[in-house]
Amino acid sequence: MTKHITIRPAEGTWVVRAGGAVLGESNKALELTEGDLPFVIYFPKADIAMAMLDSTDHKTTCPHKGEASYYSIMSKSRTYTDAAWSYEDPKPEVADIKGYIAFYVQDGVMVEQV
Repeated sequence: MTKHITIRPAEGTWVVRAGGAVLGESNKALELTEGDLPFVIYFPKADIAMAMLDSTDHKTTCPHKGEASYYSIMSKSRTYTDAAWSYEDPKPEVADIKGYIAFYVQDGVMVEQV
């Protein structure tokens, strides 16, 4: 793992909601801290209702983690475009996040500890 990134088990149970609907809840989430940025919670994909997400063509590349694939969240009231991301083939130093997904917290999308 790079000195710049720390990954550890997130304490307790975490939930992600979009448009008021629960997309997932997990007690196996990971907390990723990168430099001085706020931590990000990564959920195991197995704990997320992936049927409510639609993969997009959007990609970004992080020099520390690799290429991120993005997903839009489909809720009853709206679509949250590119609101979630995952590293399908992360760099070896951050391999722990393979099979996990994270969400942009925004109006209508919440990630919280319960």
